[in-house]
Amino acid sequence: MSAPRTLPPEALFTTPQAVRNMPPVGVAFDDRNTLQAARDQAQAAEAAGATTLWVASHLFLRDPFSSAAVLLAATHNVRITLMAVSPQVMHPVHMAMAAMTLEELAPGRVTLCLGTGQPGDLADAGVEAKRPLRLLTEAVEAVRLLLSGAQATYAGELIHLRGRRMATPAPQVPIYLAAAHPKTLALAGRIADGVVLSAAASVEFVRWSLDHVELGAHGRQIGRAGLVYAYASDTAPEALGRFRRQMGITLRGPHHATNLALAGSQMDQAAVREAMAREDWAAVETLVTDDTVRRHTACGTPDELCTRLEAYRVAGLDEIVLAGLSTAEETTRTAALACGRKA
Repeated sequence: MSAPRTLPPEALFTTPQAVRNMPPVGVAFDDRNTLQAARDQAQAAEAAGATTLWVASHLFLRDPFSSAAVLLAATHNVRITLMAVSPQVMHPVHMAMAAMTLEELAPGRVTLCLGTGQPGDLADAGVEAKRPLRLLTEAVEAVRLLLSGAQATYAGELIHLRGRRMATPAPQVPIYLAAAHPKTLALAGRIADGVVLSAAASVEFVRWSLDHVELGAHGRQIGRAGLVYAYASDTAPEALGRFRRQMGITLRGPHHATNLALAGSQMDQAAVREAMAREDWAAVETLVTDDTVRRHTACGTPDELCTRLEAYRVAGLDEIVLAGLSTAEETTRTAALACGRKA
């Protein structure tokens, strides 16, 4: 594991006074990059002004907790959010153990995010997601109890704890929920410290989602983060084409029908699913039009990117998480624009 570099991140960029109080910007990591590439990208993100690295938990890819430890050791101050760990495949005790250990490694820099999990991945692992809303509720309550340092006695319908205490308390670790459906969004508002919304959400869907969060929150203030595909180029075809395939993969899910409808997007989800099944990626990309890209991302010229990110903030996000970036170079460029910095 490489040691953190000694050059302070702020030395690499000038920050105009007008943007020093901008809402925080995060960068998502999907665990497809090698660990060395992820280290380079994490350092680039921090140097450009990002405040959080969101490390995805996808079955069959790299272990998110090990990856998080590597990224914490390679950076100075950024937080790490473990996103979104599923109680369908991991017991709350193991979640608390991982969060506790990472918090010991980097005090004050760890957030835990829970979610049901990607249905296809769960199916491929032989897991049938049972009672997802109830399980998420109990998992959040159980993990919070474990991290508190108290003797954890919990008698849920699905989760049971019998009075054991964690080795090292970590009550300061926030717990977020990844949510897309109305009941899960309201649950996040009711019991979580924050909510994170999926990538490829339109501005209209962000507003709709946060309205459902508020139904559960009843005025309680929680974090409101959202993954946003963002990429800037002076050439429109390059900018609009950067995430076309990823958007097809994301938007094909039935739960995104509301997202598409609210944005006024015309995309044949069934045709996208059929093209994916036969691995016809050219067809998938054709079905995701420029108009759909514009409505569901922050891709375009540098000015268009900044304007679009501001629309997401106005819609209610207090942290924008830049999604889909894979190299240190594009992370530097995109995060610097998102943070209002100049190289």
